[in-house]
Amino acid sequence: MAISTKSSSRTSSKQVKSSRNGAGVSKGLGESGVVGNIDHLDLFRQMYLIRQFELACGENYSKGMIRGFLHLYIGQEAAGVGAISALRADDYIVSHYRDHGHALARGVDVNRCMAELFGRATGTSKGKGGSMHIFDAAKRFMGGHAIVAGQLPLAAGLALAQQYEGTDGLTICFFGDGSTNQGLYHETMNLAAIWKLPVLFFLENNMYGMGSSIERVRAGGIDFYPGMATYGIPAAEVDGMDVLAVRELTEAAVSRIRSGEGPQFIEAKTFRFVGHSLADGQKYRGQEEVGEWEQRDPLSTFPLMLINQGIATPSQIEKIEAEVDKQIKEAVQFAEQSPEPDPTEIATDVFA
Repeated sequence: MAISTKSSSRTSSKQVKSSRNGAGVSKGLGESGVVGNIDHLDLFRQMYLIRQFELACGENYSKGMIRGFLHLYIGQEAAGVGAISALRADDYIVSHYRDHGHALARGVDVNRCMAELFGRATGTSKGKGGSMHIFDAAKRFMGGHAIVAGQLPLAAGLALAQQYEGTDGLTICFFGDGSTNQGLYHETMNLAAIWKLPVLFFLENNMYGMGSSIERVRAGGIDFYPGMATYGIPAAEVDGMDVLAVRELTEAAVSRIRSGEGPQFIEAKTFRFVGHSLADGQKYRGQEEVGEWEQRDPLSTFPLMLINQGIATPSQIEKIEAEVDKQIKEAVQFAEQSPEPDPTEIATDVFA
């Protein structure tokens, strides 16, 4: 995957700091990797699964096995895994078109996800949705959405239903910085605040939209969370490259929502190592900036921290990697061997 080497003067990774001190540092030893009720090895497994899944998607896209647009989550794994690990099974998740990582973090079947990208009948949407439309209602994963900001009012509707039912369930809505210039973004924030909806707005700010940095298209600069004061929504920023920092902040926000305090807003500063999609030549940013962020790659820093802190051993990390590599290989084989959708199914599940 080629990355442009043109220079860039915009914000570097060194200027984005974690929201807490000592983020990612855990105390205690244990072969299980469980410290303080956090299964560190499972967090690593999920992030590594997402990374290898996305790499396999990129490879098969190049082979022509995956068609249409392909938006990869490479680099942002810590944000999705950290946030989703703090949720319950009865919480809803709504995502954007970079949805593979969120689906896998939620536990959506790896084989069915890969089959969906291959356009096969065994996929999560019967092969008719593709990359941007992975759904699993049983997991309360209410899908990726191709329309920029289109998922925001849907999240508000789900949260309204939860509020109406009188449960303490909540809805988390993932969206990117590109969504914030849409009217739906502001309309949803306003309505959620007025009705005190149980929704967690989770902004994955990778600081680049499709073809431009956020600084070139937004008058307010790269920080969004201060603007939530306009709606009276509590908001905070977190280092989106630190899975434990994301989980900690998400747990705090989730607790407030379940206590009836209304919507919360988290802005995770993160970075995609690849283009907006695989059709993106990335002429708007330079290799130097990408390299700075790659030094903070959670797939490198997190397992190293686990080993240095005595939470895991190199052999445990290697075992997880081998198991996931096998799982991804089998998922690709499953997708390749799955049947194409029957042409008679073209109108099935279509509602108007």
